[in-house]
Amino acid sequence: QVQLMESGGGLVQAGGSLRLSCAASGRTERSKAMGWFRQAPGKEREFVATINWSGSDTYYADSVKGRFTISRDNAKNTVYLQMSSLKSEDTAVYYCAASARYYSSTYYPRDYDYWGQGTQVTVSS
Repeated sequence: QVQLMESGGGLVQAGGSLRLSCAASGRTERSKAMGWFRQAPGKEREFVATINWSGSDTYYADSVKGRFTISRDNAKNTVYLQMSSLKSEDTAVYYCAASARYYSSTYYPRDYDYWGQGTQVTVSS
C-alpha cells in the first residue's frame, strides 16, 4: 500500500501563489505516474496535472497550463504542484494520486490506484 499526504493548501488572494506537496509513504516503489486532481463544491473531480515516473514528461489541463507546474523528487518520495497567478475558479480541494500500474503520465482517474485525503485551496477575489 501507498499512503499519500498532501500539504500546502490555504487561503490566498487572486494573483498569488501556493505550492502543494504530496509525500508518499509505505511501498513507495508502487508510486509510478503521479497526478493532481481537484474538486470544487458542486462539481465533479477534474484532472489538473500529471507527471511520469522519471519526471521527464508532464501534462496539464488547459485551464492551468502556463500557471501551474508539477514536479517530483523521487529521493524524497514527494510530488509538488507550484500554482501561480491563481484565480477564484482555482478554489477547490486538491488531491494527489499515484499509479501503481503506469509509468507514463496519465490524466485518467481510473489509472490511479492511491489517493490522498486532499488539501483545500481557497482563492479570494
